[in-house]
Amino acid sequence: MVPGQFGRLLAAGGRAFTARGLAAGSPLPEPTEPPVALVYRGPATLPGCPEAVAALLKSSRWGFDVRYVGPDEDLPLNRRTLAEAALYAQPGGGSLKRGYRHLKDHRHEIRQFVYTGGRYLGICLGGYLAGATPGFALLPGDTDQYVASAGATIASQNNTTVRVSWRSRRRTLFFQDGPYFWLEPNAEADILATYLNGTIAAMVTRFGAGRVGVVGPHPEATDDWYIDAGLPTADRLGADCGRDLIDTVMRT
Repeated sequence: MVPGQFGRLLAAGGRAFTARGLAAGSPLPEPTEPPVALVYRGPATLPGCPEAVAALLKSSRWGFDVRYVGPDEDLPLNRRTLAEAALYAQPGGGSLKRGYRHLKDHRHEIRQFVYTGGRYLGICLGGYLAGATPGFALLPGDTDQYVASAGATIASQNNTTVRVSWRSRRRTLFFQDGPYFWLEPNAEADILATYLNGTIAAMVTRFGAGRVGVVGPHPEATDDWYIDAGLPTADRLGADCGRDLIDTVMRT
């Protein structure tokens, strides 16, 4: 089962494909509302992170109707709100322990949303939270600190940049103590990027009927993130990598 507006979007896409494949006179696809993307904003994130994720989603080709959810937002994070969405995005934030403390009561709702066909997008802390120790347990594996991995190119937990291989092309992305992802033997995943030590930096995998996209660095980071951290602005920011992640997680 595919929830809410995403189901209608997929249905419309199916009709459009059928119309192109049939003879003239076949009915045209009906107009559809844009898919809803929910972005968490609250104590489990940091100022600027939800807004950057929202901007990335709005810049994608999916035409999302982006809405914030959280304890102080107009929309609460609950089963009813999730049921109207195509995608739920968990931005970066502070520590995993603190973030999970604020979100653990929503674990079942988020798992059920994805399992029944929803999409989960997790960036940095949102990537950690897709794991299981602690987290929402959406991955066929788990997460760990990249800076603690063997051969990591970064040892500090401060704001910095990290080199990754994104679809076999070297890229420099904003980074702050993000995770790497590991998979159980024989687990299936679309690996989009690896760190230079070979660990997974970004991937998309299935959970039930849904899909989970996670990334350790921050492809959504804007110029001001680099400037505020005293870092040289990358020649090419990572928004195109972020849109690639969104496209991959939204595929059927």
